[in-house]
Amino acid sequence: MKKLMTLVIAFTFAMTANAQTQTWNVDPAHSFLTFSIKHLGISFVEGKFDQYQGTLQMTGEDVTTAKFDFSIDVNSINTGVEARDGHLKSADFFDAAKFGKITFKQTSIKKVKKNQYRLVGDLTIKNVTKSVTFDLVYGGKIDNDGFGNQKVGFQATTTINRFDFGVAYDPTGQAVAKEVSIAVNLEFAKQK
Repeated sequence: MKKLMTLVIAFTFAMTANAQTQTWNVDPAHSFLTFSIKHLGISFVEGKFDQYQGTLQMTGEDVTTAKFDFSIDVNSINTGVEARDGHLKSADFFDAAKFGKITFKQTSIKKVKKNQYRLVGDLTIKNVTKSVTFDLVYGGKIDNDGFGNQKVGFQATTTINRFDFGVAYDPTGQAVAKEVSIAVNLEFAKQK
């Protein structure tokens, strides 16, 4: 009976420990923040941000408890063309000298179906904050990535109107489209 009671207590403790909120940090070596925008109405320019920080707080694997918080260094924009990147950092677009960060703070999350969610949060670009909804896919969790780290993975996609955030170069939208598609592939490592 004593062994059974010890086993029950240990099991209860393990379940309680697993139900606690855990903090995860984005793994930049396995994450990508990319965007795509139509150019001249005939093709697309793709780019990414190379420097960012992000945290996730989540209870167990219950994604509906997730809290995402993200910050992106605007100066790390990278389209593969140095002159274009410089123009994007200028006051015509992001005005990186004045507004060096893009931030996202989650406000809600709702399950749509298995491993698919609606992630809503406040996106701030050029000091303009708007609510944005992402389609979020939960890729799952592993307990050991080969280096002893626990990891979880997500993919989030959305489309925004850059004019909503004061990124209003080419007001006609003929050379540079108004709509920007965003795809974020994130891998998080459990904080130790």
